[in-house]
Amino acid sequence: MASKRDYYEVLGVDKNATDEEIKKAYRKLAKKYHPDANPDNKAEAEAKFKEVNEAYETLSDSQKRKMYDQFGADGPQGFGGAGGPFGNGTYTYSTGFDGFSDFGDLGDIFSSFFGGGFGGSSRSRQNGPKKGNDLRYDLEISFEESFLGTERYVTLNRRETCQTCHGEGSKLGTHPETCSVCHGTGQIKQVQTTILGQMQTMRTCTNCRGTGKVIKEPCETCKGKGTVRNQVRLTVKVPAGVDDNQTIVLREEGEPGENGGSKGDLYITVHVKRHSIYSRKGNNVLCDIPITFTQATLGADLRIPMVDGTEETYRIPDATQTGTKFVIRNKGFKSLSGSGQGDFVFTVQVQVPKKLTSEQRNLLMQLAKTMNEQPPVKKKGLFG
Repeated sequence: MASKRDYYEVLGVDKNATDEEIKKAYRKLAKKYHPDANPDNKAEAEAKFKEVNEAYETLSDSQKRKMYDQFGADGPQGFGGAGGPFGNGTYTYSTGFDGFSDFGDLGDIFSSFFGGGFGGSSRSRQNGPKKGNDLRYDLEISFEESFLGTERYVTLNRRETCQTCHGEGSKLGTHPETCSVCHGTGQIKQVQTTILGQMQTMRTCTNCRGTGKVIKEPCETCKGKGTVRNQVRLTVKVPAGVDDNQTIVLREEGEPGENGGSKGDLYITVHVKRHSIYSRKGNNVLCDIPITFTQATLGADLRIPMVDGTEETYRIPDATQTGTKFVIRNKGFKSLSGSGQGDFVFTVQVQVPKKLTSEQRNLLMQLAKTMNEQPPVKKKGLFG
């Protein structure tokens, strides 16, 4: 499968572009490539329009943009793959172009140019499917959990479809009725005659509040809203190798959409606690290991504690100096992309004994005499 074009290239903006610059570029291209504006080349325009829409949907959202900059268009593959927290890395869009529910005020701009009829009916724009709100959650895990991966439960409050009326908002046995004022369009058209000719404007219908439907007998459970707020408990699979401030996405675990729209997503930002022994740099685990004076001098077999609770035996040579780094290959963090594993890097720190017995002191003094011990002195210039 061919790789997708760079989203910044699609919109014609720099990677450091501001939100306003991205929005401005998107509005210009969406108008240019809309199929209804290209009747002679509709297929190609439709393909470009989808591409522009996909790029803007990602880059206009700060969280999605951050993930795109880090992982690219296909998303991180190490977070469960298809069906996992990141889904299959694809973008879903409507194949019809009669609505602008995902375009902010772009539909109003087209209406001002084309008299409210651009791209289809006002009803389709006003009452088209709308995706539900995305939700955010902060999850704190331990260093060991980020290394090994874990399964956690999160509890949150969110709006859910009312099970009594199944989201319609009307009393059981009844259904919403088409608004008699706007005839289901959700908008009222006003035409004014001026010296320049007739000017057409649209305003939201106050009778149905733009929904196109009127509920005469509201549902007793949701009071006509179609949704209720509930507390839910979800399972989150945290993959091995996840780093601090990275995000896990649970698709369609946000709030319900409107008019048949899909549910929003749940974005879980992971926060990894500091560890008293280990730290992380890239996919490498860093650690300081204390050794004795005699181990440093004569060499020794060290037992190195790994993050997963096991131990590795590592031989350090004689005359090892404090601050020397040693590497145990492939014992670091797993890569989220599935390509390789980091290393375990430990630095030895020679510990000088704080207390000595008389016998130990005498032995060290004798050793010092045999070595004619005198620390080396580096000569420096007058100004050091």
